[in-house]
Amino acid sequence: MESLSLSQARKLILHSQQLPQNKQGGSALSATLSAIEQLGYIQIDTISVVQRAHHHTLWNRNPRYDVSHLDTLVARKQVFEYWSHAAAFLPMRDYRYSLPRKHAFKSGAQSHWYKRDHVMMDHILKRIDAEGPLLAKDFEGERKTKQGWGRKPSKHALENLFMQGDLMITARRNFQKVYDLTERVLPEGIDTSRLDDEEYARFLITRFLEANGVGNALEMSYLLKNTKPLITSVLKDMVANGDLLEVAISDAVYFALPQSLSLLDKPLAKRKVKILSPFDNLLIQRKRAQFFFDFDYLIECYVPEAKRQFGYFSLPVLWNGDLVARMDCKADKASSTLLVLHLALEAKLKNTETFNASLHDELQRFAAFNGCEGYRIERTSTA
Repeated sequence: MESLSLSQARKLILHSQQLPQNKQGGSALSATLSAIEQLGYIQIDTISVVQRAHHHTLWNRNPRYDVSHLDTLVARKQVFEYWSHAAAFLPMRDYRYSLPRKHAFKSGAQSHWYKRDHVMMDHILKRIDAEGPLLAKDFEGERKTKQGWGRKPSKHALENLFMQGDLMITARRNFQKVYDLTERVLPEGIDTSRLDDEEYARFLITRFLEANGVGNALEMSYLLKNTKPLITSVLKDMVANGDLLEVAISDAVYFALPQSLSLLDKPLAKRKVKILSPFDNLLIQRKRAQFFFDFDYLIECYVPEAKRQFGYFSLPVLWNGDLVARMDCKADKASSTLLVLHLALEAKLKNTETFNASLHDELQRFAAFNGCEGYRIERTSTA
């Protein structure tokens, strides 16, 4: 069994996550698509105190990123919206591997948040078939319910049809989803054949390890219902066949692709600060961030204000190959200033003078990305 130190594991993870980003060729748009394909998904989030998470995550992998890129890639049918562990943009090349979840919803093997109203669902399909792409607001005359945050029954039906694969999102208008029939959205020639269980598990394992460097069955099955036993079984087969390596990290057993270990010979741009979204792929699994980076992270926008320690929307800060700080930020459009309401430094942070210089450079870039002319740090603390 191979053995890696935590420092080596972090290096492997960061290279796999493209943090900091690698040198890029080609167009800015192709670099964005490449980042999505490398990471496997980009989580969508609505919070906009700073630039939304899906744009923020991609900007950190592609310094030439433009917020129009996602719309363009969806229109070109190179990226589509569906569910990973949450709502996400996914590479169209992986469309086939979204089908097991869709089939589970359609068959009733997996339940949605909303009960299925088949009459309403049939009505929606007929309207979209006849009229073309529609938004939820195009379905009028429905009474709001007391359930589902007061949403109309038509919106519940749209979500059910989307989750079970009858509808896809063909665009967004002012961040509102535009739905169309799946057969009109999919590119020609895309593979929609059924997967067997082993093929699906191999995909989940391989894609996770390509994007994350190392992983175990619990991490690979994160929020993927009923997949852990299958993944555990296929992991054993892949190790026996030489497709995977078992790797010991701090007395825990992880798995890695054999070719990934060559990334350990590649230097990491440690002196670059990266200001991460709370929904960045590196941080989605908080226990994993705690294990590898000794970074106990909680997004506090869901915590009552009086109980917040770091702030409403604190952004993790990567430097020197480690997570060393977090800062609560808000883009104040009125003053064109990125407000750093609270910069909290971890006790493990050393060489603060070099860090502060690098942070200054990145804050200037981040302010510009958020449409601000400059930034202001209002409070700093050390753990």
